[in-house]
Amino acid sequence: IYKCGGIDKRTIEKFEKEAQEMGKGSFKYAWVLDKLKAERERGITIDIALWKFETAKYYVTIIDAPGHRDFIKNMITGTSQADCAVLIVAAGTGEFEAGISKNGQTREHALLAFTLGVKQLIVGVNKMDSTEPPYSEPRFEEIKKEVSSYIKKIGYNPAAVAFVPISG
Repeated sequence: IYKCGGIDKRTIEKFEKEAQEMGKGSFKYAWVLDKLKAERERGITIDIALWKFETAKYYVTIIDAPGHRDFIKNMITGTSQADCAVLIVAAGTGEFEAGISKNGQTREHALLAFTLGVKQLIVGVNKMDSTEPPYSEPRFEEIKKEVSSYIKKIGYNPAAVAFVPISG
């Protein structure tokens, strides 16, 4: 949103200062949509938030939905309004494995998105800076292979899903 000009530099700098004061300096971008005090204190999204903008070709609404297990109802509310979902998968050792495990959040979110009619999926492989070595291509490919295998079972075509390595 910031890089697309949807929010000015001064506001981001304000969020960065406030986040650093709370010991959460890396959360400055999350705070663009995480407005609740509890969200900022806990470092998680609790409620859905919307951000709308237009391009020359599209009218876009970004829906930030919670991923935390305690707020799955809010995640369903947001996801049910979506045409496309961005599934964020943590690349950290242990973190990815927990998410893709039988009762993991990654599996649950992908299944819910498909069940709710979201047929377009993008997978953001997050925390690539925390892999060993940082930005490990083998780790990215391992995650891509495992997630592809699972999303194929639930109905997505992995060949049509973009996997994007990200950090932050």
